Amino acid sequence: MKLKTRIFFTFLSLIVVPIIITVIVIGFLSFISIKNTENFYHIDSHGFEIITNPVRYFSRLTDEAYEKLNQVAAIAPEKLMDISYLEEINEQLLKKDSFLLVEKNKFFVFGEENQLWNDQEINSFYNWKEYIILNNGLEKMVYVNHKVLSFIREIKFQYPNNEAGTIYIVTYLSDQIISMRKMLELFMYLMIVILILSVAIITSNLYKSISIPISQIKEATQSIKEGNLDFVVQVKAVKEIEELADDFDELRERLKLQAEEKVKYDSESKELISNISHDLKTPITAVKGYVEGIIDGVADTPEKMEKYIKTIYNKSNEMDRLINELTFYSKIDTNRIPYTFTKLNVESYFNDCIDEVGLDLESKNIELAFFNYAPVKTQIIADAEQLKRVINNIVGNSIKYLDKPKGFINIRIRDDGDFILVEIEDNGKGIGENELPYIFDRFYRTDTSRNSAKGGSGIGLSIVKKIIEDHGGEIWATSKELTGTVMYFKLRKYQEVQMYE
Repeated sequence: MKLKTRIFFTFLSLIVVPIIITVIVIGFLSFISIKNTENFYHIDSHGFEIITNPVRYFSRLTDEAYEKLNQVAAIAPEKLMDISYLEEINEQLLKKDSFLLVEKNKFFVFGEENQLWNDQEINSFYNWKEYIILNNGLEKMVYVNHKVLSFIREIKFQYPNNEAGTIYIVTYLSDQIISMRKMLELFMYLMIVILILSVAIITSNLYKSISIPISQIKEATQSIKEGNLDFVVQVKAVKEIEELADDFDELRERLKLQAEEKVKYDSESKELISNISHDLKTPITAVKGYVEGIIDGVADTPEKMEKYIKTIYNKSNEMDRLINELTFYSKIDTNRIPYTFTKLNVESYFNDCIDEVGLDLESKNIELAFFNYAPVKTQIIADAEQLKRVINNIVGNSIKYLDKPKGFINIRIRDDGDFILVEIEDNGKGIGENELPYIFDRFYRTDTSRNSAKGGSGIGLSIVKKIIEDHGGEIWATSKELTGTVMYFKLRKYQEVQMYE
């Protein structure tokens, strides 16, 4: 849920929830109050009639007496002068907390001594100053002496001698109304309490839904500040904060990945420097030894001098190759390999490469053979210099691990649909099955001994893989220990696009 929506529903809840709770509580308390009133007056209320239409409810208490007196007043008013008859009616009314007052020429002639009211209240009734009319009839709720609330029903009539008379049927309501007033006061206090509690609970919930996730993100920030990246930021909150937490966790993942890559890069750089230093030391030592031999006059014949100079030249080339690998490695790491792609004829290009490589192999008693099974005019799009580096690195790797008196390297090119497939096979000592998946990894060396005469920086085949992949091809190897290894790589053919009019 979005924060805007969450806030909207929160404020809506602040209005709706207290109202609903208040209505429920008021309904419950009203029900209890109505039942108490019904039990007190022994008459049922229709729904919430006591509250919604109290005049009608209280009038039903005295309907029987009211109808009877109304008929008598209209037909036989002289009967209203009979005190015993009035007392009989009054006795019936007293059972319903009501009583009878009869007025003649503005003086009470019956009921003045009623025990429900004292003299002061009778006088206040006679001269009431304040009353509330709840309907347009002769039924009134009257405050007597500003304290006692009574329900009054009037019947006006004429005595036989034409004197004005009035019958009052009075229902004493003070206790019940006071009870209802207290209930209303309770309702008011209850509404305030419910409103305060609702606001407190809903506001607290909103605060927690925002503050707790922010605290979790803050703790995560502190952990990153302290260098701890091994945790996961999981937050359940409004949508915006969840998105913020997800972005923060993604940032943490990237920082962790960068930190791991940096550690790995530093480790690889140290290993590379160590490898290069180790591998440079051997040719430098040899060059230094042969130069000292020349200075000391050990090479005292033309044959020895030629041998010493050739050895120094070969060792210098070996150092140059190692330095070139180091330079090229730095370009790989920054993705700044300079490629110059051109169209190359497969047969002529590989023939030139074989001629160049073959010169070095003759002196090492290694036989080199080249077989082209692709069409003569097959062309590829490639960088001639970098592709030559691929061939030299693979062949150099084969030479390094040839362990037989008579070695051979076969280079074959085959047609493979939209690609050409290049195979470089040797009869060296091979690669173990458990090592084969890792030979293209940077710094991986099947022979890890520092005293190994094979040398190597461990990045030759990783360079080969990078160049082939940048050409849109792929590379893999098969090998069998003590038998030899075959390197395979594919290069995409050049295909002219036919233009149709």
